[in-house]
Amino acid sequence: MTNETRDPQLVKRILLGDPLSSEESAEQLLPKRRALPIFASDALSSVAYAPQELVMILLIGGLTFLSFTPIVAVAVVVLLIVVVLSYRQLIKAYPSGGGDYEVARKNLGEIPGVVVASALLVDYVLTVAVSVASGVDNIISAIPGLDPARVELAVGFVVLIIIVNLRGVREASFAFAIPTYIFIGSVGVMIVTGLIRTFLGDAPVASSADFAVHAEDLSQAAVILLILRAFSSGCSALTGVEAVANGVPAFRVPKVRNAQATLVLMGSIAICLFAGLTALALISGVHYAEDPCALIGFDCATPQPSLMAQVASATFGGGSILFFVVQAATACVLLLAANTAFNGFPLLGAVLARDGYGPKALNTRGDRLVFSNGMILLGIAAIAVLIVFQAKLTTLIQLYIIGVFVSFSLGQIGMVRHWRRMLRSASTSASNRRGARLGLLINSAGATLTVLVLLIVTITKFTHGAYLVFFAIPILAFLMMGVKRYYRDVDHEIAIDDTTRFGSTGDVALVLVNKLQKPVVKALDYAVAAKHGKTVAVHVAVEGDEAAQLQQEWADHLMPVPLIILQSPYRSYAEPIAQFIAQYREKHGPSVVTVYLPQYIVGHWWETFLHNRRARRVASQLMLVHGVTITLVPWLLDSSEIIYGRRSRPVPGQERAGRPVVANGRRAHRPAGPPDAEA
Repeated sequence: MTNETRDPQLVKRILLGDPLSSEESAEQLLPKRRALPIFASDALSSVAYAPQELVMILLIGGLTFLSFTPIVAVAVVVLLIVVVLSYRQLIKAYPSGGGDYEVARKNLGEIPGVVVASALLVDYVLTVAVSVASGVDNIISAIPGLDPARVELAVGFVVLIIIVNLRGVREASFAFAIPTYIFIGSVGVMIVTGLIRTFLGDAPVASSADFAVHAEDLSQAAVILLILRAFSSGCSALTGVEAVANGVPAFRVPKVRNAQATLVLMGSIAICLFAGLTALALISGVHYAEDPCALIGFDCATPQPSLMAQVASATFGGGSILFFVVQAATACVLLLAANTAFNGFPLLGAVLARDGYGPKALNTRGDRLVFSNGMILLGIAAIAVLIVFQAKLTTLIQLYIIGVFVSFSLGQIGMVRHWRRMLRSASTSASNRRGARLGLLINSAGATLTVLVLLIVTITKFTHGAYLVFFAIPILAFLMMGVKRYYRDVDHEIAIDDTTRFGSTGDVALVLVNKLQKPVVKALDYAVAAKHGKTVAVHVAVEGDEAAQLQQEWADHLMPVPLIILQSPYRSYAEPIAQFIAQYREKHGPSVVTVYLPQYIVGHWWETFLHNRRARRVASQLMLVHGVTITLVPWLLDSSEIIYGRRSRPVPGQERAGRPVVANGRRAHRPAGPPDAEA
């Protein structure tokens, strides 16, 4: 078996590919044709479930309420147009990738900025959960026998998407481009085909068209709330619009122009698909109920076909190739819609980490030049949500879009303040003033509409589960503020000032010795080679017999440094050493103390439970003693060959007299001492 096959890094290389150097980062930037499937898959896929949610809510009031569908759909389209135009202005003004967070923080203050960031992070997690759940729902519509494995399928798809994204933005764009464009093309063909059939007098008929509905008795106020609730569910078509603004740094130059073009193209396609699919649903008579048992004549023991499945079946025929193409493309793009979050979440996390509101690890790029820690964190959170809610789309959709409209609203309000400040500035040129007036008009309309929609969404979805989001956002914002305070306090604590003094007057090395073995000799060798002012070996005596035996071996092997025995009647190790250091400093002054500890390096995970426990424990305790530094001296056991592909010591019989000892893959000098000293 070769070293490569034993290398655990091999699996990582197979899954993720070879590492990329920092110089290759420019090659990972995206042209528009690849940026569209990466950043627009969420917004484009929303058309697969937004019309379904709209129809489902209206059907609660009965079949007559479906007559409100065109009005509600037009309202959603108008809102989508305004939001796309508003974000086009935002990209131009703030191209750094902070999006709504940066706009709110710079124009409204720290707390609104953190609230926006929290809302976006929550929404990204729910984007993954809803997208994957919707994709699985469409798969089950085509293959009902998979329904018992709904959660397992959802979790498996999240893991797969994580792996693909960890391979890098460029490779992810290759993997996701084809399904996205197939979805756009197949749904577009379906809409055109359905409309042509309708024009020719052969309108498609959905499988649920003949089902009646058990309608609820609604008061006038309840009717208004139901229509508003349908509108809020239809507004899920707007999710993902903000991702382009957050992903501007990933575009090729000219970044702003390419991002704006991608945003407009995404919005145009989403509007056409949403309007066309909603129209076909009405033409074919799709009846999709929140409770399948409310459909009179439907066997609610079987999964309810999705709206997309019913329209495709009515247009092309249930067993046709085009039906399965539409279903497969829809399932793929719904699953890949989660990819938008896997680009937006890590980028936003990196911005937050740079600003001090998130752990610094979120700003670390992995082997493939992506913010891998953010991707993994997002995947874990999404899997947890899917498991808790059993990957049920109708439940998860109630939590959705709250966060995105919080960020929409505060971001647009921030843009209004941005343009007003620019207009008040005397240094703004005439051409910039014209642009600022147009931006102020567009973003004012965006702010008004998004705030209104946020109120509608809150009122209509709060009791259906959205209250959980309103708990999650402030909790996350509070934690982010706490992280900011922590980093601020640490920076203040470690900042250098005029009172900093360098008063150390000595240099002593302590080599901790348990038994006289090769790892200890190597640690002694390192300490002697470092040429400290004084080097001593220290043994903490828990058992008297062991201390006496060690002293005898020390003398027999003519070890070149003195051995000091510290008694430990209470069987502790770090405390006697700390007391010895304190006494030494009282006698010799404030010396710098370096403690050398041998430590085994092993190749199997289970070996870590059999070695190194004491060394790590002692090291962690001595780190609390001022003026003490810890040096861990590695000794590679033979099992470490699994990791490093080399033996830690020469094979017996290969070491010749007069040749240097090979230790841990390198030549190691014997400790200084008498010529006949043995290692």
